[in-house]
Amino acid sequence: MIVLRALGVGIVLIAIWQGVIWLFGPPPYLLPAPLAVAAALHDRPDLWRADLATTLIETIVGLVLGTLVGVALALIMAFVPLTRRPLLPALVVSQAIPVFAIAPVLALWLGFGVTPKIVMATIAIFFPVTSAYADGLTRADPGLIELGRLYGARRWQEVAILRMPGAIPGLITGVRLAAVYAPVGALIGEWVGSTSGLGYAMLFANARSETAVMFAALFLVVALSVLLRAGVDLLTANLAPWAPEIR
Repeated sequence: MIVLRALGVGIVLIAIWQGVIWLFGPPPYLLPAPLAVAAALHDRPDLWRADLATTLIETIVGLVLGTLVGVALALIMAFVPLTRRPLLPALVVSQAIPVFAIAPVLALWLGFGVTPKIVMATIAIFFPVTSAYADGLTRADPGLIELGRLYGARRWQEVAILRMPGAIPGLITGVRLAAVYAPVGALIGEWVGSTSGLGYAMLFANARSETAVMFAALFLVVALSVLLRAGVDLLTANLAPWAPEIR
């Protein structure tokens, strides 16, 4: 299970981190000790209550919306092949634009509430879903497709009956990847402009040189990504047990 593997990696990284503290003794404002970060988590319950809840809501809503957008775009290209030629370059260009360049514009247009953060999370994750699902739709069994055409299947029947069921593992792969990217999109939106959330807590702690609090917020972001990915794994294991797991 990914949570156990992530926990093992985390323990190793914390051990290395503590070893660096013992060997080199960096000042706490540069690199706080793991126990100092744990103390910050204990002393700042608002981090894992209000701020974590805000980022969690933004992430989950962005993940759902990004998945829906990704699925819609992949299906449009599958049902109407002529749209594939203009849509693919547009999707690539959308990913070439740095998300940090988009975030200030969204904050200007949509304000400092949760909406621009949800949009940022959606932008960050729709491309993996579109790519993985579109690839799955194009990789249907050629013999099955030829058989369907032999029996006079129309384009919509070919996609809906022959291609979509076989593309479900590809869709699930895209959603699994998107679950890891979604918190990053929400965090970037919070860095640009917000009044709550883990990104806001990191910026506020940085302004006050509270490095331990910054690391505590970062720890919560990592934990959120791992748990969200584990939740997607659990959900897909029940809905589509034949889908391969990313290892």
